[in-house]
Amino acid sequence: MGKPVYLQLENGECFTGTGFGAPLGSVTGEVVFTTGMTGYLETLTDPSYYGQIVVQTFPLIGNYGVIPQDFESREVHLSAYIVKEWCQDPSNFRSGGDLDTFFKKRGIPAVCGIDTRRLARVIREKGAMNGRLTAEKPADGEEELRKLRGFRITGAVDAVTPGKAERFEPAGGARFRVVLWDFGAKGNIVRELLKRGCEVVDVPGRAAAEEILALSPDGIMLSNGPGDPQDNPGIIRELQILCRSGIPMFGICLGHQLLALARGARTGKMKYGHRGSNQPVRELATGRVFVSSQNHGYEVLKDSLPAGARESFVNVNDGTCEGVVYDDMPAFTVQFHPEACAGPHDTEELFGRFVALMEQQRTGKESALCR
Repeated sequence: MGKPVYLQLENGECFTGTGFGAPLGSVTGEVVFTTGMTGYLETLTDPSYYGQIVVQTFPLIGNYGVIPQDFESREVHLSAYIVKEWCQDPSNFRSGGDLDTFFKKRGIPAVCGIDTRRLARVIREKGAMNGRLTAEKPADGEEELRKLRGFRITGAVDAVTPGKAERFEPAGGARFRVVLWDFGAKGNIVRELLKRGCEVVDVPGRAAAEEILALSPDGIMLSNGPGDPQDNPGIIRELQILCRSGIPMFGICLGHQLLALARGARTGKMKYGHRGSNQPVRELATGRVFVSSQNHGYEVLKDSLPAGARESFVNVNDGTCEGVVYDDMPAFTVQFHPEACAGPHDTEELFGRFVALMEQQRTGKESALCR
């Protein structure tokens, strides 16, 4: 077992645990918690956690080992990982190793033995806050806490977006071409589109509207991703151009927030966000409640939605906006993850709605040409 590790929060509270994974010098990040009982591999490889120190509220992590086929991206983007207890002897026929070795290879420090229940309660009561993990016991001092409070995640999308475009072909031929504007996309978005007969062209977040339009897409997918949505003015400007193209759009998480900003709405930071696989959302048109997977710390402020946009989903727990439909353009977005992997799968048919929207747009164009 490793050496003592200390987590100092910006409010001065300090937690002590034991290190494993990569050797720890000092790591600063935003401390957030996720309530998922399964899917820790998807959490570790989700680019949306860039710059964050992630706390698992489920007490035992690592019991089914490391399974590369379940990764949501090729890399680990979070800054550090905190668990109550990690399993040193995983048992699963698909396992290709243990978490300790996995973290060492990728340079990710991890901590066990911290009272994660108490830590999660602190974040719930006082809000997400910055923290520093260090191998040396922190010295008391207002100056150090002031520096900690001043930490901010920057350049998040640039850090996780792919370096170049990549094309994916569905088995049996493509019905539609979808440009996935990749701000830190989870791999299962691509898989869900491929299952529905879509060719997927994954383009970097720095792509210009002109480049995207040159690909002649039937639809544009705005992906999830990390950071404050307002930190992406360039993407928002290009998105405003695409809004005038008439091409169907579907946005998830960060993509939901960016399209809202492009249309004139506002976003705000939440107290501690939604992270986990058990968030209930209600569809306003039907009254149906779905269980959803979520990972975000910002929200679209529903009272700021412009004319032509209406709220479509609402969070049952806190009433925050979980989806928007744009009546003046072929687009809809959701704050949650319909591509959730591992689960729940309640809302994955939203990909089917996107395909139907592309079909409707194509049929409308063909009808117009015939007139």
